[in-house]
Amino acid sequence: MSDAALRTIVFIFARGGSKGVPRKNVRLLDGKPLIAHSIETGFATPGVETVIVSTDDEEISSIARAYGAEVPFLRPAELARDDSPEWLAWRHAVSWFKEERGPFDCFVSLPATSPFRAVEDVVACIDRIQHDPATDAVITVTEASRNPYFNMVRLDGEQRADIVIPSDGAIVRRQDVPPVYDMTTVAYAVRPRFILTAERLFAGQVSAVKVPVERAADIDTEFDFRLAEAVATIRRDVGRNAP
Repeated sequence: MSDAALRTIVFIFARGGSKGVPRKNVRLLDGKPLIAHSIETGFATPGVETVIVSTDDEEISSIARAYGAEVPFLRPAELARDDSPEWLAWRHAVSWFKEERGPFDCFVSLPATSPFRAVEDVVACIDRIQHDPATDAVITVTEASRNPYFNMVRLDGEQRADIVIPSDGAIVRRQDVPPVYDMTTVAYAVRPRFILTAERLFAGQVSAVKVPVERAADIDTEFDFRLAEAVATIRRDVGRNAP
């Protein structure tokens, strides 16, 4: 595929009605609103034309603009409910951009819930889209701490346990089972036409970029947020003590 630069747009989807951590997207982490970390990474990524925030919330909108992002529309209420598929919010944003500003090559989503991603993680996803014509979408993954072939169980109605994916042979070490990975919210890179025509992410050819666990935090609960605060403090202290 051509090495010509892709027209790449970063989108951040941030609802105001977060339930796991109320007002999560505007809560301070390491001295700045959570959403600001994603905005700054978007602008720091080479080749990104702009960063657009899709939200239904005026406070999120105001903060996003303060950090340089565009908020050219408010997301329709029917796409901002707890049960609204984010895929439809993606489609709404892609349709709006295409109609207002023309076609583009690479849609990148940087969820606010992953504040420790690195620019290189985003670049790797974009590069995969650029150089692998068969790929419709790129996700980020990290090695799972549990494995359904070895140490993950399901329970029956009487609370008896059995391994999730039983093996034909005796497995005594985790190293003997197929590796599995956790999806992360570090980054998604997708071809816009795929978002407009497919019904879900895994309806097409999905590739994965591996990221280290220390960059793969996904803040979904209050406990997650507390862990993120601890990690941010450690990272800040390490930075101060670096030669």
